Amino acid sequence: MTVESATGHPGSSNPSGLAGFRSQLRWLVTHPVFERAILTVIVLNAITLGLETSQSIMARLGTLLHVLDTIMMTIFIVELIARMVAFGGRFWRDPWCLFDFAVIAVTLIPATGNLSVFRALRVLRALRLISAVPSVRRVVASLLMAIPSMGSVVILLMLINYVFAVMITSMFGEAFPKFFGSIGASFYTLFQIMTLEGWSGEVVRPVMEKFPWAWAVFVPYIIIVTFAVLNLFIGIIVDAMQQQSVEARDKVIEVTETEYHNLMAQISALREDVQRLNGNGGGSGRGSGGGPGGRPGTS
Repeated sequence: MTVESATGHPGSSNPSGLAGFRSQLRWLVTHPVFERAILTVIVLNAITLGLETSQSIMARLGTLLHVLDTIMMTIFIVELIARMVAFGGRFWRDPWCLFDFAVIAVTLIPATGNLSVFRALRVLRALRLISAVPSVRRVVASLLMAIPSMGSVVILLMLINYVFAVMITSMFGEAFPKFFGSIGASFYTLFQIMTLEGWSGEVVRPVMEKFPWAWAVFVPYIIIVTFAVLNLFIGIIVDAMQQQSVEARDKVIEVTETEYHNLMAQISALREDVQRLNGNGGGSGRGSGGGPGGRPGTS
């Protein structure tokens, strides 16, 4: 098997049997035209699923949409089987392949009774478009990289909210049981204040009418949580995106340097070959001539 065959492209040796079939199939499913066609079907399937939510459209085009959905579902199943055969064990180590398998498996659940809600999960296949757009792929990678640090910020946020929830429940719980009657109610009210959604007119000002000093509790909370802690999320994501950009740039530089060294090595080899040829040519010229300086000798 040639290198091209091993990497999924049909080679000159034309391997036979199952290995040759899998090689040809792997070349097919990884071909850019095939991948673009599948992505087009995914987009069309997402559109048809959206159209199926409209009762007026379903009344006019319901049969056509169901037929299209069946055709596209068949295409997805055939594509999945082809990838499973082409990649073998590697299929189960690819997160996107596992995602496709899970979505299709859920889609094949009989749409009867309460289980019909699972059919809506077919639209999740549209998320495969992420892998087709490099910039979006970098953003998703940055978000995944930022999750551990974001978890630390969430813990800090929950701790601060808990401290303030206990404080304001003790201070304002009896006077305003709707907002601060329990720890849970205080948590929800603090979440509303944290998002700055109606915090002043709906929550803080009514409290200040009975407790004029209440601003001394809510204003520091907004400064700490809304203006400081929440902005840590943005900082973490931006830092992760910068790291992704640096890593991508380093990979490009590494590849460029490798190509440069390979090119210089090839140039040196070519220079040695040219010098060797020139030396052989000069010796041949001197040996064939009868006089000094390589002039032809007289007979």
